[in-house]
Amino acid sequence: MIGTIANASTILVGSIIGSTLRKGFDEKYKNIMMDSMGLAATALGINSVVQAMPDSKYHVLFIVTALSLDTLFDRAVSKISKGSNLAQGLSTAILLYCAGTLSILGPIQSALQGDNTYLFTNAILDGITSIVLSSTFGIGIALAAIILFCWQGAIYLLAGLIAPFITDTLMTEISLVGGVLIFASGLGILGIKKIKTLNLLPALLIPPVAVTILSHFGI
Repeated sequence: MIGTIANASTILVGSIIGSTLRKGFDEKYKNIMMDSMGLAATALGINSVVQAMPDSKYHVLFIVTALSLDTLFDRAVSKISKGSNLAQGLSTAILLYCAGTLSILGPIQSALQGDNTYLFTNAILDGITSIVLSSTFGIGIALAAIILFCWQGAIYLLAGLIAPFITDTLMTEISLVGGVLIFASGLGILGIKKIKTLNLLPALLIPPVAVTILSHFGI
């Protein structure tokens, strides 16, 4: 699991660097960083949707709001960082780190082939992203490294079982759903529309189930 360890480590290091830089900025520049992060998340979400939509067969898999995860998450995070918008930053970080293709295929490739190329590439990207996020939301972004480690670790351990189901169709649908959620996070950071993105996270579990069932019936 050296690739996953490297990936989580770059997030930790990036978070330390970004939060250190943040301390030297006054409120005006912090607002600028917030706007920049919002624009970046919005652009990344749009890019993911635009790339996946032409190949998608099931365009509405992201419409799932079953749990009030935002309330539970806000309560947990508020104990760590009172009066901040860390919960918003963490939810964005989790989506960016865990919903990407490299973060899903990387652990599988590492487990089955011993190849960590995807994970090392993802580590570099996530490290840079964590610097930007933590310079905006603070050192608490480092908590996302734990979630990423658990996410990729679970995929690594289950690689032999789930690998046959990770098809191009499934990755397209996951990319589409993830893109929509990242776009929604960007809107929230920019203050355009407050969307309870965390409540939509269960939608990431829908593509594996839906694609498996629908493809079985040739739909």
